[in-house]
Amino acid sequence: MTRIDAKFAALKAEGKKAFVSYVMAGDPDYAQSLEIVKALPKAGVDIIELGLPFTDPMADGETIQLAGQRALAGGQSLQKTLDLATEFRKEDDTTPIVLMGYYNPIYNRGVDTFLADAKAAGIDGLIVVDLPPEEDDELCIPAQAAGLNFIRLATPTTDEKRLPKVLQNTSGFVYYVSVTGITGSAEAQAGNVGPEVARIKSATDLPVIVGFGINTPEAAENIASVADGCVVGSAIVKEIGAGKSVEEVAGFVASLAEGAHRA
Repeated sequence: MTRIDAKFAALKAEGKKAFVSYVMAGDPDYAQSLEIVKALPKAGVDIIELGLPFTDPMADGETIQLAGQRALAGGQSLQKTLDLATEFRKEDDTTPIVLMGYYNPIYNRGVDTFLADAKAAGIDGLIVVDLPPEEDDELCIPAQAAGLNFIRLATPTTDEKRLPKVLQNTSGFVYYVSVTGITGSAEAQAGNVGPEVARIKSATDLPVIVGFGINTPEAAENIASVADGCVVGSAIVKEIGAGKSVEEVAGFVASLAEGAHRA
């Protein structure tokens, strides 16, 4: 059982929905990024998504693109992102960390080397948005064999024919993208999301977590009420990009977590 599996089992026992937060590793710099990540569990975050900065992020809107650029300009790399996770694990051995990004940096490092290093750093799962199920032998299958969850995205355009393929080797949870488009581009609507979550849950026993388009405590509560939890990324990254202090970012995250946990 991975930390992700254990977290969802604990939340289910408590009758609570999951709150997942995304931050870009190394934004605005390594030191402050580490302090922000350390503050997330205390703010009520159940699972941390740690963005791996990349030069060509096809699924990300302007807010997260700019965060990636800030991180890269500050010298953030795949190695420094693993270092950040390693530092976090010195104080917290229970909060799951999902590394979210693109395949190129992983490919450049070498899959076997990367998986060994990620496991050693305390990474629990991967979301690699530019590797479709047809490429499962490339990273997904080796990751699962190494004890890492491989989390897949489902979208409003994932139809009945495609859904079984998407779910085939997915583990940990299913990430449902609530809107068509990039991160931060539109607001998620519970009325639209609910039936889609039910459709996915009819095909898998995995938790379904909804992301994209959630930026207030009320939205977090509404979306979590029709799913197993929600993810907030761009709204948090925007606070970091505005130069807010670690304490201010953590306070904002806490308000979102409270919303999700009310659901």
